[in-house]
Amino acid sequence: AVRNFTMNFTITNLQFTADLAMPNSKKFKSTEKVMYHYIAPLLQKSSIGPYFTGCKVTGFRSGRNRDDTGVDAVCSYNISLARFDREKIYHELSTMTNGVTKLGHYSLEKNSLYVNG
Repeated sequence: AVRNFTMNFTITNLQFTADLAMPNSKKFKSTEKVMYHYIAPLLQKSSIGPYFTGCKVTGFRSGRNRDDTGVDAVCSYNISLARFDREKIYHELSTMTNGVTKLGHYSLEKNSLYVNG
């Protein structure tokens, strides 16, 4: 069995465009693949790694500034994980993203990471 958790963050150097809001658009699909390319390895290196089964971007949204794009994802893990510790996962992801400032070649809004079990 599988359980889900949500993860949200804001990228400050990915300009939001209307086609990012459309899940069937080429822009959405290609950006979703790029996000998975960055998110999955982080979660695989975290304490949830052995139980991690995947993530799906559920949406992109406009950030506070024109060049900001919010990312919403639902990630899954195998239920054999004894306890999902969202604070621990948050701190691990924070460390792996240089204090929530870098995700690959993307810059993150420092206080934008949110993990909810």
